[in-house]
Amino acid sequence: MEIKQYISENESRFLDELFSLIRIPSISAEEKHKGDMQRCAERWKELLLQAGVDRAEVMPSAGNPMVFAEKIIDPSATTVMVYAHYDVMPVDPIEKWASNPFEPEVREDKIFARGADDDKGQSFIQVKAFEYLVKNNLLKYNVKFIFEGEEEIGSIHLPDFCRAHKEMLQADVILVSDTSMIAENVPSITTGLRGLAYWEVEVTGPNRDLHSGHFGGAVANPINTLCQMLSEVVDEDRKITIPHFYDDVKELSEQEDEMMSSIPLNEILYKRAIGVDDLQGETGYSTVKRASCRPSFDICGIWGGHTGEGAKTVIPSKAYAKVSCRLVPNQDYKKITQDFIRYMKLIAPLAVKVKVTPLHGGKGYVCPIDLPAYKAAEVGFLKAFHKAPLAVRRGGSIPVIAEFEEIFGTKTILMGFGVESDAIHSPNENFPLSLMRKGIEAVVAFYQEEF
Repeated sequence: MEIKQYISENESRFLDELFSLIRIPSISAEEKHKGDMQRCAERWKELLLQAGVDRAEVMPSAGNPMVFAEKIIDPSATTVMVYAHYDVMPVDPIEKWASNPFEPEVREDKIFARGADDDKGQSFIQVKAFEYLVKNNLLKYNVKFIFEGEEEIGSIHLPDFCRAHKEMLQADVILVSDTSMIAENVPSITTGLRGLAYWEVEVTGPNRDLHSGHFGGAVANPINTLCQMLSEVVDEDRKITIPHFYDDVKELSEQEDEMMSSIPLNEILYKRAIGVDDLQGETGYSTVKRASCRPSFDICGIWGGHTGEGAKTVIPSKAYAKVSCRLVPNQDYKKITQDFIRYMKLIAPLAVKVKVTPLHGGKGYVCPIDLPAYKAAEVGFLKAFHKAPLAVRRGGSIPVIAEFEEIFGTKTILMGFGVESDAIHSPNENFPLSLMRKGIEAVVAFYQEEF
């Protein structure tokens, strides 16, 4: 049976199965959903067994449970490991949703629900492609699945789990559907992800809040000082001023630079979509490159002093900010963290004390576009979308992908099928049914290639 016919004949069942996953509110960031994490893992185990794996287990970790499954057709054959996550983001602000986020609805040929794309919908693509191959005796590779429940909170326990079960998880290729394409009619394969370093900065001035009339002009204000310090981290050309920050930054190869330059972007529509009149970024680079393959520095939150109703004339004792750097592959977030701490203390005036607390970090990732498995992914997209996919780097971060390479010595192919309008992490998350269908076709075609 051809794949299009198989999808058509089974789509009602597919949606019932996917909706059974979506209805479980597996929000890893909220402790009250601890039981839902276990329920979602158990449901994935059931669906994987139904899809044709030989073995499926819900395995304990130091955090939420892991789901492992495998089908070994020949111990000497190439092995693909499919990674995905079953946890989802919180749904706030709930009043912005047009429907119940955990009661999926199909409107305008799209599934609306939390997890419809990220990552229940996309991981479902992988499982249904596998199911088709098994049921039609077309599978020629061993396939393993590892689904975690903590990606949305930083994959805290997955690296240690992988090290502890390295032999069980070892594979020749890792396959992930948790990224996006440029547009529904512009297929693309993510070839690079930025890394991340995230910190909290605390600036302390006087030992208590002071009357701004009695002390204003004579004592350093921690909020003023913090703002001034952070403003010095980026210069007038929007370059980051932390010493040695660019030491390990590698420019794109000529081939990849040409590919990135060919990515279509209508800046008028881009600005209109996010409600801004102008764009800003590092001098000498296009918007596409600024947002994907160049480092960035952002203040993600800042607070201190009186923020309640009415006026309170104080010089606060403390000020805080949460700041992040998106890093490009080859930059080490641990080294950047130490450089940032030294820089903050260097530029801080004697009138205040500075404390920097690292909160999160991860390395970037690059996939060579000449890998046989990458070429197989290109064929998969071409057959499903009838267009050759563009190779693109993305600005987001999936730190565990770099961890996989360190632990297993294996590259990851990022066959993602989301689009920007899917609104992942936001109210009214959705996933077009057309992309679910084409995604299954593309993954089936991937497995039919030689790599």
